[in-house]
Amino acid sequence: MNDGDHKAADVTVRWPEVGVAALLLLIAALVIADSLRVGIGWADDGPRSGYFPFYIGLMLAGTSAWTLVGQLLRWRRTTAVFADRGQLAMVLAVLWPMVLYVGLIAGLGIYAASAMLITYFMRRHGRYGWAPTAGVALGVPLFFFLVFERWFLVPLPKGPLERLLGF
Repeated sequence: MNDGDHKAADVTVRWPEVGVAALLLLIAALVIADSLRVGIGWADDGPRSGYFPFYIGLMLAGTSAWTLVGQLLRWRRTTAVFADRGQLAMVLAVLWPMVLYVGLIAGLGIYAASAMLITYFMRRHGRYGWAPTAGVALGVPLFFFLVFERWFLVPLPKGPLERLLGF
């Protein structure tokens, strides 16, 4: 398919490039502002805290602005397809469960939320039976519980289930 043969439902590269460039430009502005707040010069003992982040922020701002302006200048000529409807559906099939997972961590804890996410993906997208799904969905969080909580002594977010079990 050449650049001019895309369907109306396809997403061209225009908006993704503009959106990402604008987001990175905003992040660069935050990095630069905070670097100026903490100091970008040299102290008696070397560079101040904001010295290196300031210059990284400047480079990020420059490349983001270059991308943003370049895309805006060729706006009408840009017809390259970023993703078609089917590709976007596959991305959303993974994105929405992940967003839900992050939200569930706060209420249920990371272990219960992880078991639910693994169960969903194995059943829905992997089409595994209940036995392997249960083994993996319970085994993976248990493994990470043992590694982080018991071996490394790093507490991860817990929910009502862990409190009920005394953790």
